[in-house]
Amino acid sequence: MNNMEIPEAYAKAEQIAKEAGFKLMAFADAATIELRQEVRDMCAANTCGKYGSNWACPPGCGDLDECRAKVAPYKWGIIVQTTGQMEDSFDFETVAEIAQEHDENFLKILEPMREAFPGMLALGAGTCNICAKCSYPDKPCRFPDKRVSSVEAYGMVVNEFAVKNGLKYNYGPNTMTYTSCCLLG
Repeated sequence: MNNMEIPEAYAKAEQIAKEAGFKLMAFADAATIELRQEVRDMCAANTCGKYGSNWACPPGCGDLDECRAKVAPYKWGIIVQTTGQMEDSFDFETVAEIAQEHDENFLKILEPMREAFPGMLALGAGTCNICAKCSYPDKPCRFPDKRVSSVEAYGMVVNEFAVKNGLKYNYGPNTMTYTSCCLLG
């Protein structure tokens, strides 16, 4: 944490996350955030199928310099995780269940976090799915204040970010973990 004291407001963020169902969370020191071009290059490979089709994903969410400018004002936040045990590495049903639980819990924290921490920047574990069909690139985002880009869309290496802030990323064999964060102050 670079000798940074955890702000008293962190207790409020932690309470909101717990009430939403998160069991794994940690204080996020924004000084540990590194936005890397190689992560954005992986996005450009489009393995998820969202590159160039959503305001929350590259290039719609801005280039790396724009993302750096959005992250720069923050000193701290909260990281939340959902992890689960799979039967084996081909247990895609459980992977989908873990992802759904994480997404549902993350959606639950967004409004209370925005109320408690105006100006919050939320970075999720996947692309924004507020709209059934994104207006990108033909029309502006319908909900720019609610849009959530992923941690990776901003160029962050998720496992490094989690570990630097005291969380694991790998919880053992046949586990799947989803990680999101809210930058708050």
